[in-house]
Amino acid sequence: MDAIMKFLESTGFYMITDNPLQLVMLAISCVLLYLAIVKKFEPMLLLPIAFGMLLTNLPGAGMYHAEVFEGGHVHWDMFANGVTLADGTTEAVGLIDILYLGVKLGVYPCLIFMGVGCMTDFAPLIANPKSLLLGAAAQVGIFLTYILATVFGFAPNAAASIGIIGGADGPTAIFVTSKLAPELLGPIAVAAYSYMALVPVIQPPIMKALTTKKERMIQMKTLREVSKTEKILFPIVVTIFVSFMLPSAASLVGCLMLGNLFRESGVVERLNKTAQNELMNIVTIFLGISVGATATAENFLNLETIKIIVLGVLAFAAATAGGVLLAKLMNLFLKEKINPLIGSAGVSAVPMAARVSQVVGQKENPRNFLLMHAMGPNVAGVIGSAVAAGVFLALFA
Repeated sequence: MDAIMKFLESTGFYMITDNPLQLVMLAISCVLLYLAIVKKFEPMLLLPIAFGMLLTNLPGAGMYHAEVFEGGHVHWDMFANGVTLADGTTEAVGLIDILYLGVKLGVYPCLIFMGVGCMTDFAPLIANPKSLLLGAAAQVGIFLTYILATVFGFAPNAAASIGIIGGADGPTAIFVTSKLAPELLGPIAVAAYSYMALVPVIQPPIMKALTTKKERMIQMKTLREVSKTEKILFPIVVTIFVSFMLPSAASLVGCLMLGNLFRESGVVERLNKTAQNELMNIVTIFLGISVGATATAENFLNLETIKIIVLGVLAFAAATAGGVLLAKLMNLFLKEKINPLIGSAGVSAVPMAARVSQVVGQKENPRNFLLMHAMGPNVAGVIGSAVAAGVFLALFA
């Protein structure tokens, strides 16, 4: 009987009575899996995030221990000596504890940025440098949300992590949050990727509300052809300039531009394909599972999570509005008018935000082809969100 009781007490069915809220987290993870698989909400990352959330909330599985990373530091001694549990027993670190080191040390987001660089064509930005301003204007959502989050009672480091959601760049949000507010990583990652998936739903009403039909019908001239030399020099110059201006952004921007140099140089095709395919896919799996594992019942089921979700959508809306409004302002001084719809693509949800600009523009004018014009502010937004991340890290890290 003692053996039978010992076995029963070792099962998750018995252990769940110690923390019934884990059942709620398991239900939430199943909902997120549904959204990723059935509704296709950013499935590449939302699916592993949801499954990581499921794994970490399995009672007794011991895959992730928040104590190993308590206080924002890696407690390396626990990897050697084990983790002391609440009942005084010691348990070896789990699989996700080891995988999470890539998040905590900032490795995974940088490697994903390298893959993004391999897949990004900066030619529209080089051909129309004015679009850099539109990408920068969209980052206003980040800083306005930071201010609003402090009003909501968040500490500056946590407010900065929440504000980054407005950049619509999941790896950047994860990178900043893992450094500044790791306890909020789960809800911030879920909010960031959920809103990225909802770009076609969130943006059009804001774009239409801020523009007139005449503005939405503006046709733009075909962009000039960009030379190979310009494409090769661009990542080198951007890396040097941004790193001198903001050294804390060097890792993100440097990896982004290294990937782009792989693409544009034309001499390392094997590296280019590996970075944007095998390497990026492997890192995406590890990143998603690790981030999802931080969404324990204690960290996720609280009032702060609700505030983060609300602030996240406000950040996204403000970023969309910032790009559109700056385009309208620029039109007061430009001879060749800009269609303000491309300003909404300044959020760095590449290329989804640019496609939304194209779709909304063509509904007003079937002869309107805004996609390549919108890609300028879209890729500028990727750089802009990395720069904003560097600003927050320089201030609060």
